[in-house]
Amino acid sequence: MARDLGSIVKMSRREGYALHPKAHKALVKRSATPGQKAGSRPPMRGGSQYGISLREKQKVKRMYGLLEKQFAKLYAEASQTRGQSGEAMLKFLELRLDNTIYRAGYATSRRAARQLVSHGHFMVNDRRVDIPSLRVKVGDKIALKPSSFNSGYFKNIDDVSPKPASIPAWLKVDRKKFEVSVAGIPTRDDAEEGINEQLIVEYYSR
Repeated sequence: MARDLGSIVKMSRREGYALHPKAHKALVKRSATPGQKAGSRPPMRGGSQYGISLREKQKVKRMYGLLEKQFAKLYAEASQTRGQSGEAMLKFLELRLDNTIYRAGYATSRRAARQLVSHGHFMVNDRRVDIPSLRVKVGDKIALKPSSFNSGYFKNIDDVSPKPASIPAWLKVDRKKFEVSVAGIPTRDDAEEGINEQLIVEYYSR
């Protein structure tokens, strides 16, 4: 399964945005983009409008852990739906199974959630799945595979992935039973803060 294995800290420094929890401290210590001397200048955001749009696309692509072709395909689908293309794109990203597991609080990052899904720890509607990009829909029931209850990771879930301060309203989570129900569709406000989806629309409309 193709995936981006690059350093998430380097990516975060390149985008000037913490793409992973562990990148927050790294950005405070070293805000310069990779390859620059510390303190030389802040991360580049691109001087032209195209450059700015490109950086926003790269940021969101890396935030959700997609490769270039995957992201372009997802945006193309979003552009064919009714309503605003940018908001549809964010909705599709939020409905990915790996993001759902992350939002439910069973992983501290989307990368970790992707690995859990890839290893087949979760079932969707009683069927074992190992496809992180699977798009869940309203009414879907996500549950931990019975044999995974014995995993040290899930036995100590409160230590390895503490319960998040808030869980989005479109998910209903029973943390003790490791069950998640998709109760609605994520709204624009459910996406990560700091995203300007209109810049991505402009990038693909050029």
